[in-house]
Amino acid sequence: MAEKMNRRSFLKKSMGSFVALAAIGTGGFFYARDIEPKYLQVNHHNIIKSQLPHSFHNLKIVQFSDTHLGFHYDLTELEKLMNKINSYQPDLILFTGDLMDKPNEYPYINQIAPILSKLKASIGKFAIYGNHDHGGYGSDIYREIMEDSGFEVLLNESKKVTINNESIYISGIDDAMLGKPNFQTTFADIPNDGYHIFLSHAPDLAEEASQYHVDFQFSGHSHGGQIQIPFIGALVKPPFGEIYYEGFYDVGDEKPLKLYVNRGIGTTRLPFRFLCRPELTIFTLKSE
Repeated sequence: MAEKMNRRSFLKKSMGSFVALAAIGTGGFFYARDIEPKYLQVNHHNIIKSQLPHSFHNLKIVQFSDTHLGFHYDLTELEKLMNKINSYQPDLILFTGDLMDKPNEYPYINQIAPILSKLKASIGKFAIYGNHDHGGYGSDIYREIMEDSGFEVLLNESKKVTINNESIYISGIDDAMLGKPNFQTTFADIPNDGYHIFLSHAPDLAEEASQYHVDFQFSGHSHGGQIQIPFIGALVKPPFGEIYYEGFYDVGDEKPLKLYVNRGIGTTRLPFRFLCRPELTIFTLKSE
């Protein structure tokens, strides 16, 4: 019942956003539909942490999220994105969910993996499930595509990454809306003194994740609200993306985790972005 109410509320907000956008005028409507959704923004950030092993100093991470293939985002655009990512010569590539908008209806399933497999990362490529990856019985479809592309899919599990006998840990939890997230299983093999990167499609899971040892959380899902109105803010916030929906946050009290919410690449439900450009994010790890 709660999930139905969440979906109903989300749809009502989406319709309200459409009305607000139309009220901006014809120029704003055209910009939001035809220009901004293609106007990729590349953001660069440093992640500074004294506990980071020295061997990981200057390690480059690229995060991309929420491509929503099939809903106003196509394979030609995806291939351009792969070339863009490769141009930054990343060490780690993280995909934080929602590859296709409707996996069971997407007609070009077999063409996705050959494009994603072009991504090169010196250390590894990791992915997690988003709600759309589970939707329409898409769970197995998504996993097969990502694994065929050279990604390691983290489903309530963690991976130890080692350089020069020093290690960090990357964990990934199942989606909060349509999956079965389990924090205990996800974090079971991570020592308290290990540097820990946590992947969760749903940013609001940071509330619970902050009760564990997590140094940095990468999320997507919210699309940054997709439509933002000056002095009002983000209009479309999905369930589990209502508290944290864009950019950096410190979550927790005593030892807060650092959360970054990526605005994603594609759109869903409404083919608009307004003051909320699609985002590719480049992070450089720094050891104090």
